[in-house]
This record gives sequence, C-alpha cells and structure tokens, in this order.
Amino acid sequence: MRNLFGIRSLLFSAVVLAMSAASFGQIGVSISLAPPALPVYEQPICPSDGYLWTPGYWAYGDDGYYWVSGDWIQPPEVGFLWTPGYWGWGGNAYAFHEGYWGQTVGFYGGISYGFGYTGHGYEGGRWDNGHFAYNTSVNRVNTEIIHNTYNTRVVESNTRVSFNGGTGGIEARATVQEEAAGRERHIVPVAAQTAHVAEARSNPELRASANHGNVPAAAVAKAETPGSREAANERVATPAKESEREKTSTVAAPSTDASEIAAHKTTAPNTGNAKTDQKYQKQQDTLVAKQNQDHQKLAQQQEKEHQQLTKSHASEAQKQQVEQKHQQQTTQLEQKHAGQTQVQTRQQPARGGASKPVESRPEATKPH
Repeated sequence: MRNLFGIRSLLFSAVVLAMSAASFGQIGVSISLAPPALPVYEQPICPSDGYLWTPGYWAYGDDGYYWVSGDWIQPPEVGFLWTPGYWGWGGNAYAFHEGYWGQTVGFYGGISYGFGYTGHGYEGGRWDNGHFAYNTSVNRVNTEIIHNTYNTRVVESNTRVSFNGGTGGIEARATVQEEAAGRERHIVPVAAQTAHVAEARSNPELRASANHGNVPAAAVAKAETPGSREAANERVATPAKESEREKTSTVAAPSTDASEIAAHKTTAPNTGNAKTDQKYQKQQDTLVAKQNQDHQKLAQQQEKEHQQLTKSHASEAQKQQVEQKHQQQTTQLEQKHAGQTQVQTRQQPARGGASKPVESRPEATKPH
C-alpha cells in the first residue's frame, strides 16, 4: 500500500476536491499513497529583514511525489504568518491541505516541520510593532545585519513523519484556536512560492521515484546563489521598496497580467499520415482557441480591477497587493495551459508510430 516505487497505476487513484478559498483546510490533490518521510536538512541563512521561513514538504505531480524545498519568503502583508500545507488521511485516501498566509497560524496536521514549526503554532518568530523578530534558536539569521532578534529555546519533535492520521501518521487534531484561525481571512501563496513549486516539479532529482525519499543535500532546502545574501541584505523587505526595486531592475520580471502573455500558437503535427495530421491539427486549434479565450477573460477581469484601483485612489500598498494577486492568477493559468498542452502532445503519435494511451488524471486544484 505504501510502497512508493511500484507501478504507478497500481499505487494511487487521484481525486480533486474543490472547496471555497475561505474554508478551513482547503483540500488539493488526494491519493492512496502516503508521502515519504521528511528529509533532514540545514536551513539557509535568512536573506533579508522581513522574510519568513516556509518549510519544505512533499508535493504530488504526474511523476509522483516530489520535494518542494523550504524557502525564505516575503509575506504578502505585515503581520501575516505562514500556515504550512499538510497531508492527512481521510479514510480512503491521503489529501493535501493547502498552506496559506493569515494573521494566525492554523492547523497543519501536527507535522513537525522544524525551524519553529513544532506541529502546533509557530515559534520561529513574532511580529512586533510592524517588524518581524526572529528567534535565533531555530533560525539562521545574520545578527550583524538583522538586529530584531531574540533567543528562546524551542522543543521540537524528532519525528520525520510527513502526514496526519492513518497507519503510522501523526495523531493530532486541530485545537479550537486553530479551527478559528482556519476561518480567518487568508491569502494564497505568493508568486515566489508558486514559481518555486513549478521549479521543483520540473526537477527530476527531487522526485521520490528517483531519490527514494533521500533528497540530494544541495536540493533539500533552497540554496542561495553566490552573492545573493549580500545583495538581498541591501534592500528592505517592504512592498513599496520592492516595487521601486523592480522598476529599476534590468532583469525581466515574470508577467504580472494576462494581457502581457503572448497568444498560444499551434505546432503542425508530423505523423506521416495526412488524415491523422489533420485530426490532431484540429484538436490543437480547438485547445489553443480555448486557451487564448482564457487569457482574454482573465485580462479583462484584471483590467477592471486596475480601473477600480484608479477610481478609488488606492494606496501603493493596495496596488502592490493587487499586482501580486494578478501575477499569481497569470502564473496559475499558464501552468494549467502547459499541463493541457502536455496531455494533448502525449496523445499524438510520433512519426510513423501508433498513438500511445494517456492516463486520465484530474488536475490538482491550486492553493487558496
């Protein structure tokens, strides 16, 4: 049942449950296969004042489980904390409950992710008069640069179990306070997090089928590139400052709005059979037309929100928040389209070959 490395079609059945973004414990993908144990890893040093640690976890994709490394992330709002996602046994499958940002840390399955995430709450730091103070007993912080720190001992479990409930899982239930936190206003993972997940999904070394749960040390936690810490320490992590930095940067930033995304195009099939090529060309035309229509609808929606901001004389912080939301929407739409295109490509035979069957797999819902 829990053998991670058998034939995939015998290991799992995927079910996608869409729930309200405001609901407690939104469920993403669910499967019959338990995730591997959490790897032991060293936390990279905090890049700059104002960044919060989001722990690593096992996600699930077309090729099975893959490791999403921990990362330092700038929260979407001052005062917000990260509630990690977690896998939980639901009686007949393991379901992934997506993580979110909120003013209070909610339930994350009792999973001991470490670095202040003990299974309940967060002891890695706290907000103090609009500034985040770091607990250096569980976080790697350069105190010569970041001075808002304290040191309080934290007792953390040594268990590496990565799921709640079921055989061998963590036996923990949400407290009244955690349930209340789950009903508060939440913000979806920011663009840096969704991009980080997409990067992990495309890295073969991070797949459990390849590393058997023993993630390469260099990939367990997101490492900094040479000089990145020094560069990061030169900036203050506030939306206004970040916005100004992006305006002057010479590096192309990810597209924010759907209107900035180029229209999808078709690629002429070449199977060696004119009738087959015509069939697949028609399928491509239909899919591309639908994808470009999705672009147009999202672009119109985003433009309306831009106009509303202008009419209401929104502050720079409000504009930044909307831009961040638009970037997340655009990234998620492109990921969805990429998956659709990949499935269609698999259905098309190579030149002179027969069409190979494609497993029918529901698409996982996006984080709320």
